[in-house]
Amino acid sequence: MLKILSGSLLSRHVDLTFGERAVRLSKGVASILMLFLLAVGTFAIACKIQPASADTVDWWPMFHHDANHSGASTSTGPNTNHILWEYSANIGLSSPAVFDSLVYVGSDDSNVYCLNANTGAEVWAYPTGGTVYSSPAVVGGFVYVGSLDDNVYCLNAANGSLVWLYTTGGQVVDSSPAVVGGLVYVGSSDNSVYCVNATSGALVWRYVGGGEVDSSPAVVGGFVYVGSYNDEKVYCLNAATGSLVWSYTTRGPVDSSPAVSGGFVYVGSDDEKVYCLNAATGSLVWSYSTTSYVGSSPAVAGGMVYVGSEDNDVYCLNAASGSLVWRYATHGAVTSSPAVAGGLVYVGSSDDDVYCLSAATGKLVWSYKTGDAVYSSPAVVNGVLYVGSTDGKIYALGVLTATPEFSMYLFLPLFMMATLLAAFVFRRKRNVKTQ
Repeated sequence: MLKILSGSLLSRHVDLTFGERAVRLSKGVASILMLFLLAVGTFAIACKIQPASADTVDWWPMFHHDANHSGASTSTGPNTNHILWEYSANIGLSSPAVFDSLVYVGSDDSNVYCLNANTGAEVWAYPTGGTVYSSPAVVGGFVYVGSLDDNVYCLNAANGSLVWLYTTGGQVVDSSPAVVGGLVYVGSSDNSVYCVNATSGALVWRYVGGGEVDSSPAVVGGFVYVGSYNDEKVYCLNAATGSLVWSYTTRGPVDSSPAVSGGFVYVGSDDEKVYCLNAATGSLVWSYSTTSYVGSSPAVAGGMVYVGSEDNDVYCLNAASGSLVWRYATHGAVTSSPAVAGGLVYVGSSDDDVYCLSAATGKLVWSYKTGDAVYSSPAVVNGVLYVGSTDGKIYALGVLTATPEFSMYLFLPLFMMATLLAAFVFRRKRNVKTQ
């Protein structure tokens, strides 16, 4: 360990120890050494606090994280209910999407909002003609979202300006768009699933089923998986043509949005069951019975399925067998869809709370009380959870980590200053010796 025994950088000499060895250095040499250590220390701090670059962040760009609707992120999740910020829209909010340090969310006041993910400051708001229950999808610099005015909107992600809109034959109620391969897939209450061109908004195909489609399509491997309300079915469609591949009939309306993982489709139904279907054939693999409606959309991670029920409980099921692993009781209906990150499960409840549970055991880690029911599904990015509540607020819970820009701004000026001062002292010392 380096210690200063006597003197200072203002003295003629400085006595130092390296372990048990004492060394006397001139002021110039000591200054260079101290400035070098300052630069090295600053570099170490900067490296320590610098997270992954923006290009490697696991963003949450659409409903339930991705087009598979896995509900799972490689980001760390918050292990504290610390409130980072809250934004008030004075009316209920949809499930948020988070991309490139911006939060996008729909509202009962007919607006789509864009907020700064770090501060909650409003960046822009776009007024649609109806309530926006749909969760935005953010892809390629554009925001895609449905509204109860029958339209699907494409907005510029940076400034919220309208790029195009497509008018369906019925309200786009709860269905959230999935954007894959330059195509936008979304359901509507006119019993249809729509596929439109992401660039132009032109219709590519339309499939008409037997009931309104509040479920949000999952798009995987060239197929579209979606639930239907009135005819109680789960559909698999060809993603390129919209032709029917298979359908499976449950015994209740399917509000839940399918999650597709490992060749299987996981989805809930108002017949109180969670289903696992073969993704290729639609055949039943297993079903698990809760004690009320399952409008929550399953999350699939680590060989487990996490889903809520209106019986107030959050369930963890074995993805292969459907057997119960654990069950956690909240105090209200759970229609929010769980998010899984860093070994933790996050979900809202109509008891006004947001819950954080251990993914392995279901043990409560923390909860946070909002002002009203939480039907919104959480998004988790880099240690922060974003979720809306019917109290009209969107909440950011967790601890904000440093950004790459912050750590570089910390390191570069100090390093340059230390280098310049060291060069100045060394040059001054040489000039003194030559005189």
